Amino acid sequence: MFGWLLAAPASAQNGLKISIVPESTAVVPGETFRLGLFLEPEPGWHTYWRQPGIVGVPTQIAWELPAGFTAGELEYPGPEPVLMFHIKAQGYRRAVLLQTQILAPPDLQPGTSVTLRGRATWMCCGNTCHPGSQVLEVILPVAGSAEPDSKWAPVFERERQAYSRESTAWQAEAEETGMTVTLNLRPATEQARPLAADELADLRFYTEDGWINSDEDQRLDRLPDGALRVTLTRAEVFLGEGTPERLLGVLRREVGWLKGEGWTCLRISPKIRRAAPLKEP
Repeated sequence: MFGWLLAAPASAQNGLKISIVPESTAVVPGETFRLGLFLEPEPGWHTYWRQPGIVGVPTQIAWELPAGFTAGELEYPGPEPVLMFHIKAQGYRRAVLLQTQILAPPDLQPGTSVTLRGRATWMCCGNTCHPGSQVLEVILPVAGSAEPDSKWAPVFERERQAYSRESTAWQAEAEETGMTVTLNLRPATEQARPLAADELADLRFYTEDGWINSDEDQRLDRLPDGALRVTLTRAEVFLGEGTPERLLGVLRREVGWLKGEGWTCLRISPKIRRAAPLKEP
């Protein structure tokens, strides 16, 4: 029924294949649907998260949609550690799908088709680093109903399971002294999965706004009460507006944060305690 979906072939350049893919088989007038930017780095290459750290460029897309269509923000799964040469950054070594919700206008005519286009920009790094930019598109039929795309719908769902999440099962506190930021994370409910001492090597904090230096070593300590203490270093250059009041970031733990659940990326935003306010630059 929906066999005439057309997608431009994946762009392949400098260690990366990139394409736009659909979660569903058709566009339904007046309803939301999802498109994804699918990135396939070659072995030994990587791309970057929405906040790459002190180096790198985030993957983004500027949608060029037909009149009446509205696109939401690009959504990123939880980050992984990557290296730009010897510098630690935040990104993806794996194939990754970045997705967005799009609202279709109600006056579309079933039986027609729409071309959905966007200009993607990215940086892909291996032994060398290469920024890229290209217009990509997918053509979808307009229909009265849509079905999950048999190839891509499972990928969309799997990536949503990898999104970072907030949880009341853990309580975060942050304190800043000079260039050092100390984060304490404590179990707040019985739902919190206890922290084992041998897990510390796999834990890492990822900055969401660039306030923390992604390249500096992070000291992780398991406290006697089961809490986690993470000692971080502020970035020397901050490109945000003003001094942040909260420590925005994601803690990744491969065994998961809650009992009986396997999601790995805990999003936190504790208020930063400071002995004295920082002077604005």
